[in-house]
Amino acid sequence: MADLIAHSLFTDFDIDLFKAGKHYKLYEKMGSHIMTLDGVEGTYFAVWAPSAKMVSVIGDFNFWVEGTHKLNVRWDESGIWEGFVPGAGKGSTYKYKIQSHNNDIKTEKADPYARRCEHPPKTASVVWDEPYKWNDSKWMKKRKKHNALNAPFSVYEVHLGSWKRKLDENRFLSYEELADELVTYLKDMNFTHVELMPVMEYPYDPSWGYQLTGYFAPTSRFGYPEDFKLLVDKLHQNDIGIILDWVPSHFPEDAHGLGFFDGSNLYEHPDKRKGYHPDWKSLIFNYGRHEVKSFLISNAVFWLDQFHADGLRVDAVASMLFLDYSRNEGEWEPNMYGGRENLEAMAFLREMNEAVYSMFPDVQTIAEESTSFPMVSKPTFLGGLGFGMKWMMGWMHDTLQYFAKEPIYRKHHQNDLTFSMTYAFTENFMLPLSHDEVVYGKHSILGRMPGDEWQRFANLRLLYSYMFTHPGTNLLFQGAEFGQSEEWNFQQSLDWHLLDHAPHKGVQELLKALNLLYTTEPALHQKQFSADGFEWIDYNDAENSVLVYIRKGEKRKDDLVIACNMTPMARESYRIGLPKKGKLREVFNSDLKSYFGTGDFKNKILVSDKIEWQFREHSAEITIPPLGMVAFKYA
Repeated sequence: MADLIAHSLFTDFDIDLFKAGKHYKLYEKMGSHIMTLDGVEGTYFAVWAPSAKMVSVIGDFNFWVEGTHKLNVRWDESGIWEGFVPGAGKGSTYKYKIQSHNNDIKTEKADPYARRCEHPPKTASVVWDEPYKWNDSKWMKKRKKHNALNAPFSVYEVHLGSWKRKLDENRFLSYEELADELVTYLKDMNFTHVELMPVMEYPYDPSWGYQLTGYFAPTSRFGYPEDFKLLVDKLHQNDIGIILDWVPSHFPEDAHGLGFFDGSNLYEHPDKRKGYHPDWKSLIFNYGRHEVKSFLISNAVFWLDQFHADGLRVDAVASMLFLDYSRNEGEWEPNMYGGRENLEAMAFLREMNEAVYSMFPDVQTIAEESTSFPMVSKPTFLGGLGFGMKWMMGWMHDTLQYFAKEPIYRKHHQNDLTFSMTYAFTENFMLPLSHDEVVYGKHSILGRMPGDEWQRFANLRLLYSYMFTHPGTNLLFQGAEFGQSEEWNFQQSLDWHLLDHAPHKGVQELLKALNLLYTTEPALHQKQFSADGFEWIDYNDAENSVLVYIRKGEKRKDDLVIACNMTPMARESYRIGLPKKGKLREVFNSDLKSYFGTGDFKNKILVSDKIEWQFREHSAEITIPPLGMVAFKYA
C-alpha cells in the first residue's frame, strides 16, 4: 500500500483569504480531488481541523486502518491537513479519523466538502468527480431577464421524495426520471421556476432535508451528482428556473457530521446560548469565525457555480437574526449594544448576499424570514441584508385565516385581507403557500376551506386568483395546484388519482390559466414590488365582501381591473369606478365551467358610463361570480 505523498493545492493567497473569511471557492481546494501527481494516479485530500494532533484518511483503499495515511498539517497555522493518497480514486469511500489535542478525543468524520455521500443510513464520503457537458447556454445567456425583479416568478415548491413515486416498485423517482416527468409537468402547468426542498445530503428522512451533513453533495437517494446536473439542465432547456433551499442556520449533531468536528466546537458556536437550537435539537454555526464564514459562502457559491442554480431560498433566517429566538429570559445574551439582534449573523448574511450578487448578478436570494425585521430585501449599501426577495408570512397567515371563515362572517374581517397592502411594498415580497402550511394538523389548503364541496373548491379557486393578482411573486407547494385533500406526507406520493375527479381537475386547470395570466400580463409582474403597480378602486365594501383594485404595468394599456367576491352570492349589476373611459373585456374569470365553476356569470364587453362612482368620473356595472374573481382589460 503506497504511502501518503506530501502535496498542496493551496497558495499563500488562498490561506490568507481563508483566514480572513473571504475565500468563496473553497470547494476547489478542500475535500477530495482526483488527480495525477508525477505520473501516479490518486486523490488529494484536505480538511480543516485546527485542534487536531493527528488526522488520518481512512477508507476502502487502506482497509479503514487508522494511521496508514496520516495527513500533513500545514505550517501556516491555518489548521489545514492535506496530502496525496496514491491509488485512491473515483468511487473510493472514506472518512477522516481525527485525534484531538483536546483530551486526545477521537472523532470519525465525513468530509465536509465531499462531492458525493453514501446512501443513508451509510455515512461515508465518496471520492467523486462529475464531468458533465452542459446544454443550457441559451438559458444562461438570457436568465438575467428571467430572474429579474420585474419578471414573473411563479414557483412550484417540490419535495423530490414525495412529489411522485414508482408505486409498483415502492421507490423514489430518480433525478433522470424527474428530468423527464417533473420538467414536463412544470412546463404544462406554466410555472416559471421550481424550488426544491434541500437536495444536499441529509441522514434523516423526517427532517425533509433541513438537517444537512453533506453540504456539497446532492443526496444520493435519487442518483449521482451528474444526474442532478441533468435535471437542472433539462429545466433550463425548457425555460424553467431552479431555486434551491439552502440551510446556513443550523446542522444536526450526527456523529459523522460537522458537530464537535476536531474535538472542539469548530463549526458551531461554543456558547450554547448561541450555538444550540432548542427547537430543532441542532447546532448553530459560529458566524463570527472567519473560516466558518468561508465554508458557508463557498457553499452558497458552489450550487450557483457548479450546478447552475438560479437562486437560493435561505431557510430560517429569523432564527439566525435574533439571539432570543425560541429562548426564554436568561437563556440568551444581548449583543454589545444591549439588543437582541445577532450582529455576527447579520454581517454574515450581508457578506453572503454581496458575494453571490457580485459573482452571479443574474440570480436571486430569497429569505424565509417570519418577523418584521426591516430591510431584509434592501441593498446592503442602504443598510439592508441584501436579499432579492422575502417571504410574506404575514400575508399568508392573514389570508388563510380569512378564507377559513364562513363567508357570512367575512364582512367583519375585511381588514384581514386589506391590511397586507399597508406594508406590501416595504420589501420585495414573495407570497408563499408552502409545505409548512400543510403539515402537523394544519390540514391541506383545500381542507381549510369552509362550506359544501362546491363552495370549498370555489373558495380555493378564489384564494389562488386573489393570490396571483396581489402584488408580489408567488410560491405554491406541490399538490396545492390540484387541491390535494390530505395533509402532505413526506413518505408517500401525492394523490394524483384525484385528477380523475372534476373538482380537482378544475383547480389544476385554473392554476394553469393563472400562471399564464401572471406571466403574459405585464401588469401582474412588471411593478410587482412597487406601489406604482397597485391602486385600490374600493376596499370598503365589507357588507358585500368585495374588493376591487387595479394592477398596473409600465404602459397604461396593460393595466388590469380586478374584482373579488368573497361570498357565495353572485354580484350582478355591481357598479365599480373606473380609471378612465373606454371599453373593457373580461380576460379572466375563476368561475368557468372548465374550472368546475358554474359558467353562468360572465361579462360581455363593458362600455364605461359617465357616472361618477367611488370618486372616479367613469364607472361600469359588472357581474362578479359567487366566490369568484374577474379581471378586465381595456379593449
